[in-house]
Parts: sequence; C-alpha cells; structure tokens
Amino acid sequence: MVQSLVRLKKHKEFVNVAENGRSFVAKGLILQVLVRSQESQSNDFIRVGFTTSRKLGNAVKRNRIRRRLKEIVRLYLPEIGQKGCDYVIIGRSRTLMRSFDELVQDLHEAVHSV
Repeated sequence: MVQSLVRLKKHKEFVNVAENGRSFVAKGLILQVLVRSQESQSNDFIRVGFTTSRKLGNAVKRNRIRRRLKEIVRLYLPEIGQKGCDYVIIGRSRTLMRSFDELVQDLHEAVHSV
C-alpha cells in the first residue's frame, strides 16, 4: 500500500523533529524521525521535510542535493516509511558524490535503524 507524503514547511515543525525525535547518520544523508502522538488526527500519512546547510556550497549545489533527496524519498519512503511519522532528511556534502543506489541504501538503513 502506497502512503501519501505531506511536506513539512514550517520552521517550528523542523525544530520539533530535531528536538524530540531520533536521528541516524549515513554517508549520504542524515535522517531525523519523530513519531507523532496518538491524539493527533493526522496519523494516516507521512510528513517529510528537507534541509541543506549553506556550508554545503552555493544555491546550485544545495538545490541539486535537495532534488536528489526528494526523488529518493518520492520513490521509496511511501513504501518503507511508517505512517504517523515526521521525517526530516538533511543533505550532506557526500550526497552529490554518492550514486543513486548508494543513496537509496542509505535511506533504507536509516529508516530501519531509527
């Protein structure tokens, strides 16, 4: 069953995941996960957000990193992710150098480890 993805867009949502969630560091990405409370009415979908630091380079590089991460998440997170969770994917400098298959493996490892 394919689940729908909803984007995290507000700063406070990202901060909430960072402060209250768990994280996993892989070579190509960092994954932060927060399981939403049972009282929340929004437990039937996955929420996901993306972030890249200015330390990674100029806007062209950061956007390329985000595009690669978005495509991997679009293809694989609805299948392997847990509904009722918030995921924040943080790009790393190695994200550009790793192959698509390696990034997919990083995502799989991160989701199953957290």
